[in-house]
Amino acid sequence: MTGSIDIAADLAGLDAALAALPNCPAVFLVWPAEGEPYLSRTGMLRRRLLRLLKERERPSRLLNLRHTARRIEYWLTASALESSLLFYRLARQHFPETYRDLMKLRLPPYLKLVLSNAFPRSQVSTHLSRSGALYFGPFRSRASAERFESQFLDLYQLRRCQEDLAPSPDHPGCMYGEMGMCLRPCQQVVGPAEYGHEVARVTEFLHTGGHSLLDSIAHARDRLSDQMQFEEAARLHKRYEKVRDVLKLRDELACDVERLSGVAVTRSVEPGAVELWFVVEGHVQPPVRLTFEVKEGKPAPLDAKLHEIYDALGPERLAVREREETLALLARWFYSSWRDGEWLDWEIPGGVPYRKLVHAISRVASARE
Repeated sequence: MTGSIDIAADLAGLDAALAALPNCPAVFLVWPAEGEPYLSRTGMLRRRLLRLLKERERPSRLLNLRHTARRIEYWLTASALESSLLFYRLARQHFPETYRDLMKLRLPPYLKLVLSNAFPRSQVSTHLSRSGALYFGPFRSRASAERFESQFLDLYQLRRCQEDLAPSPDHPGCMYGEMGMCLRPCQQVVGPAEYGHEVARVTEFLHTGGHSLLDSIAHARDRLSDQMQFEEAARLHKRYEKVRDVLKLRDELACDVERLSGVAVTRSVEPGAVELWFVVEGHVQPPVRLTFEVKEGKPAPLDAKLHEIYDALGPERLAVREREETLALLARWFYSSWRDGEWLDWEIPGGVPYRKLVHAISRVASARE
């Protein structure tokens, strides 16, 4: 819901117009006669604008826009996620050079597998790019991403050094090579083809969220158990448990970004409705409002409506910068203590768990009553 207030030159009626505003969350712009607008968000619109625009009898250090403002625009919001994304869109539009600083926007960390390198390696990065790389995240914090990277690399023999290698038999190597935890391409112990096979295994591990390695170990363990080779089966079971422990270090949103799909369900400013914020293959989509229709005295079934909504999405592909910024806002909302709404994800493209989504919508809708 949007609205605006035009402020007359004599300020007549301003206080009455402000007093009539709803006292609820909103994002607003205060336009001066000249220069840039004042953009902000608030949990109590009427109180915030009265504080910014009230008549003061004596000078104060508090910001006062009463005598410079000429127009006010506002957008009512019903959730923290909606406020964040709306504020982001307006900040990009009106402050294209400084909007990140205005929002205090911090990008979340990702585990990046640098595939463009002749001998790929991993690193923790906060930026997405078009270059050849696989991104696994977003993580809650850099410490969390580094902890996962350290433990996950113990499962493979990928190099941990960050240098651009110039392989040579005279290369001094490192302790990981001496411990058998690296294939030592720096010393030409293996060539690009053999190292590439290990990289392919790592890539598949990240693509599948660890299932490729878990399933392979479980299959071998069960086969050895059937063959009564219990010692080998027990050894593989310990490795299976180790892989599971590593996967437990993932934060909840962390996965191959190209496969990050889900939906955030939040309240709506419209009564009898919720907002659906779909994420398709790592791209945050514009919100879709779902209203609860009543036909012949009975609520219309949601399953069919949700199928129609998802099939009509026509996923919007974002530019790299906008993609990383909207994912940052999603991660900030999801990992926060003030998350208001529900998140439901899925791994298979198009494999939306509609029954679970209906239950999530019902919980969000009933929470506002």
